Parts: sequence; structure tokens; C-alpha cells
Amino acid sequence: MPRQRPPDPPVTRARRLRQSASYPETRAWQTLRRLRAHGFPVRRQHPLAGYTVDFAIARARLVIEVDGPAHQGETQQMEDAARDRALEARGWQVLRVDTETACDADALWALVCERLGL
Repeated sequence: MPRQRPPDPPVTRARRLRQSASYPETRAWQTLRRLRAHGFPVRRQHPLAGYTVDFAIARARLVIEVDGPAHQGETQQMEDAARDRALEARGWQVLRVDTETACDADALWALVCERLGL
């Protein structure tokens, strides 16, 4: 019987996800990293509460998730809702954006700035 590889530690998994980011995640990162200049550093593919979130702004306790077509199925939506509840129970707000918004720098910037009160 072949040995199974142990699961990746959260930091290793986050690094791997950063290296294989989707186009919408890359575009969103290009926009969100500008928040550092406003006092809101953004962490990309950040391990949090047993999950790896797309983006986290610790100062504002805000998670930003980019939802592509894989998030449209009923099962995935139920899993996303459970994940959101778990993060919210730990004091985080979750902002979900579709891939079109993630790729539109102006729309994403306006949405996040509104949420941050900028």
C-alpha cells in the first residue's frame, strides 16, 4: 500500500496558491495592493481560521473572496456560506466579488474603499 503524502501545512498551501493564482486574482491583487498606501496592507492567499482566503485586510478584519464559475453550483454555495459563517464568527467580514468585478480595477477599488470607509 503506497504511503499517502501528509496534507500541506497552511503556509505551504498558501504559497502554492499564490504561485498559481487565476487571472482575476492577479488583477485583483494589482488593485488591492495599493491599499497599503492608505494604511491597509493586504495579505494574499492568507491562512485564516482553517481556511485559505484570497485576500485579507487584518486591520479592517475584512476578507475578500474572488468567486469564479466554480462558485455558482449549489454545493459550492453552501460550502461558501458555511465558510463565511465560520469567518464571521471569528470577527471577520467577508466580501465576495465575481471575476468581472475583480478584473475591473475601478469597480473593485470603489467597492473595497466603500467597505473600508475611505
